[in-house]
Amino acid sequence: MLALYITHPQVRIDPDVPVPKWSLSAKGRERATRAAQADWARTLKRIISSDETKAVETAEILAQAAGLTVEVVKGIGENDRSATGFLPPERFQEAADWFFAHPTESFRGWERAADAQARIVARVDAILKDHGTAGPIAFVGHGGVGTLLKCHLFGLPIARRHDQPGDGGNLFAFRLEDRSGACDWTAMETWKGC
Repeated sequence: MLALYITHPQVRIDPDVPVPKWSLSAKGRERATRAAQADWARTLKRIISSDETKAVETAEILAQAAGLTVEVVKGIGENDRSATGFLPPERFQEAADWFFAHPTESFRGWERAADAQARIVARVDAILKDHGTAGPIAFVGHGGVGTLLKCHLFGLPIARRHDQPGDGGNLFAFRLEDRSGACDWTAMETWKGC
């Protein structure tokens, strides 16, 4: 039995809106809708979402296909980057490179990668303790903490090279029985299983 970690797809970037409140773009919504039409989406038994808007919107699209209600959980959101606020895309990529390259240090007040990893692992573990192997479950969240979770589950060091490709909207799978990695990042709308 598999668990999926799904990152939200493309968002509407608005420097005047706090990043956790950003919504999906038209392209992001279209990709999530295509993913919801895949066979795997209809087999899900639970959908857990970060409380950030873009993740909740993605989870709601998937939940509608599976006939489920989204469970919004605090503590599984993206790494806290509020200290710097919005960074233009090029500067953000440089900051993200630094974040992954220095996991025990803080980039200008950001949550450290090591701390964000410990947080996401603990929350996922707590949720799965109650879930057991009751059926496929999806966690809908973000690229940074998703990569940190993947590194933990796949036994990899924290490094940006393990990050998802492209602009989001990817998933990886891991086994519920032993929480070991099953398959690497794949675009959510094209994934066919491991």
